[in-house]
Amino acid sequence: MDTVNNRPVGVFDSGVGGISVLRELYRLLPQENYIFYGDSANAPYGTRPTAEVRQLSLAVTEKLLSRQIKALVIACNTATSAAIQRIRQQYPKLPVVGLEPAVKPAVEQFSKTSIAVMATELTLREVKLQKLLERYQDQAKLIKVPAPALVEYVEKGELNTPEVRTYLTGLLAPLGKLSSIVLGCTHFPFIKPALKQVVGTEPKIIDGGPGAARELQRVLAKANLLNSSAVQGKVTFYNSNPDPAEITLSQRLFQTPLD
Repeated sequence: MDTVNNRPVGVFDSGVGGISVLRELYRLLPQENYIFYGDSANAPYGTRPTAEVRQLSLAVTEKLLSRQIKALVIACNTATSAAIQRIRQQYPKLPVVGLEPAVKPAVEQFSKTSIAVMATELTLREVKLQKLLERYQDQAKLIKVPAPALVEYVEKGELNTPEVRTYLTGLLAPLGKLSSIVLGCTHFPFIKPALKQVVGTEPKIIDGGPGAARELQRVLAKANLLNSSAVQGKVTFYNSNPDPAEITLSQRLFQTPLD
């Protein structure tokens, strides 16, 4: 029986990185059905102009709405920065959850220390993140670290190669002692094993996926849209890249341990 509550939650990203968020959603709300759409044909978003990312995000949202989604999770920091306001304006009845770098929890745990905020160039230059950093700039030393190549490594399924570790070392070694590293892109949790090999057990690595899952739960509950089924939900993957290998990669990443 098709009811609104049984309908899927739409989740999208510029590529496959948002699967790290999808995993957190499924972990917290396993009874929900999910449709994940990766726009790998247009990845990466992080190096594109803001207006272009906004248009791409709106186009993906329309595709997901055509599949009768009941809520939307923008599992991409870049797309959230560029498009969430427009999507909410255009679809005011659609519950929408976005991602932002987990700066607040990092500062709350590690005040008066050095914290690296790794993200794409677009996320780092957007007003949304600038305001977030300004809010906490007196409480910690927040270091912006652009890491665009990590997106491309994850899109190729290269998660812990010598090239990835060398790239990370080049980014982080000059920064000195860090208390934590905020992963401001949903692709980045997939390189956590490589990151831990480079920086060791300290600093602490923090990402926004668990917070997004809690926010989705709150939003669905408020709208009386939680699925009350006792059966585990279904996860369906789509990708704008017609190569079947993209779906295979998506399914593999959904099962990949991140710790």
